[in-house]
Amino acid sequence: MINPKAGSVVFQNVRKTFGAFTAIPDLSLTIERGTLVTLLGPSGCGKTTTLRMLAGLEHPSAGKVLIGGKDVTMLPANERDVSMVFQSYALFPHMNARGNVAYGLESSGFNRKEAREKAEEGLALVGLAGMGHRLPAELSGGQQQRVAVARALVLEPQVLLLDEPLSNLDARLRRKVRTDIRELQQRLGFTAVYVTHDQDEALAVSDRIIIMKDGEVAQSGAPRELYESPASAFIADFMGEANVIPCEVVGIDGADADIRIGGFRHRVPAGRATPGAANLAVRPGAIAALRRRGARACRPYPPFGLSRRPCRVRGRNRRRHALHRRPRRRPYPPGRLRRHARLPQSRHRPYQHVRAPDTKALVRPAFDARRPGRLRLYGASR
Repeated sequence: MINPKAGSVVFQNVRKTFGAFTAIPDLSLTIERGTLVTLLGPSGCGKTTTLRMLAGLEHPSAGKVLIGGKDVTMLPANERDVSMVFQSYALFPHMNARGNVAYGLESSGFNRKEAREKAEEGLALVGLAGMGHRLPAELSGGQQQRVAVARALVLEPQVLLLDEPLSNLDARLRRKVRTDIRELQQRLGFTAVYVTHDQDEALAVSDRIIIMKDGEVAQSGAPRELYESPASAFIADFMGEANVIPCEVVGIDGADADIRIGGFRHRVPAGRATPGAANLAVRPGAIAALRRRGARACRPYPPFGLSRRPCRVRGRNRRRHALHRRPRRRPYPPGRLRRHARLPQSRHRPYQHVRAPDTKALVRPAFDARRPGRLRLYGASR
C-alpha cells in the first residue's frame, strides 16, 4: 500500500542570487506537515525558484532549508525525500505507463517484480487501472498528468512538489484534474507544495496560500482570509476581481472612515488607512446602483451600473437594425430608461443576449459594506 510520509518544510532566511541579480532577497516560511500549500504570484515573483531550491535543483546562496526537521540545504536532489511533478510531465515516450511509474522504483533499488506491483498500485490510485500497457502518445493530457503524479507518489516522499502541473490542459480538464489531486492529497495526507499563477486553481485546491511578490512573501493564509482580508491593494486586485479606486480619506471615526470619491462621500471600514490620499478596493458584489431621489438600492447586476443592461434581440426590421428590449423582470429602478434601442449593425441573431448602448440613466454608485470581504481601504502607496 502506498503511504507517503508527510513532512514539514521550513525556509530560514533563504537568499538566492544569480550573478548580480537577487531573485530571493530574504525568504522565511513554514509549511505544516499534511497540508497542501500553494505558492501563488505573478510571473517572475520567485515561486519556481523557491520550489527548485526545495527540490535540490538549485542551492541557496544563504540561509537554510529543512524538510521533516532535517537540514537539506546542500544535499543533492537524489538524496532528498521529495518527488516532483513537472509542468511538461517528463514521461519517457518509449516506455508504457507502467514502465514510467516503475522507473523511479527500480532506480531506488526495488527489484522488477516489486516495482511492477507498486506501479500497478500507483496507477490504480490515480484512476488508471488497466492502462499500464499504453504508451504516453496513446494517453490524453489528463491521463499523462495522472501518470506523472503516480510516478511521484509511489516513491512515498515526505513532500510532493507540483510545478504548474495543469498549465498544458484545457479549462474543463484542468478543473477535473485539480479536483482529483485535492481528493488524493486529502485521502493520503501527504504534504504538497503547489506552484501556480492561476488564482482560481489556488483557491480550489489549497489549505493555505502563500502570495509572493518580488521574491518575498506578500501575505499568507487560508483562501477565504486572503480574499476577504487582503493586506494590500496588490493582493486585493490579484486575488479575484476588484476595482481599485483612488479616493481621499476625509476622517477616521473608530473602525470606520469617511472617504470622498469624486463628488460623493461614503462611509467604509477604515482598516489601516490614515487621512489623506488612499485606494479603495471594491469587489464587484459590493457595487449597486441607486436612484438620486429616494436612495433605494436596486439589484446589483451588472456590477457597473445601468450603462450595460442586458437585452434580447427580438428580431430585425427592414432597415437591418437589431431591435433590443429590456426583460420583463427588470432589476433596475424606474427612471429615464429607453424601452427600446436600435443598434446600427445587424450581426446579432434573434433571441441572442447582447448589451444595449448607454441608457444615460440618472444613477449614482453605492457601496454595500455589510458583508465582510467586499470593501478594503488602503494607503495611496499600497
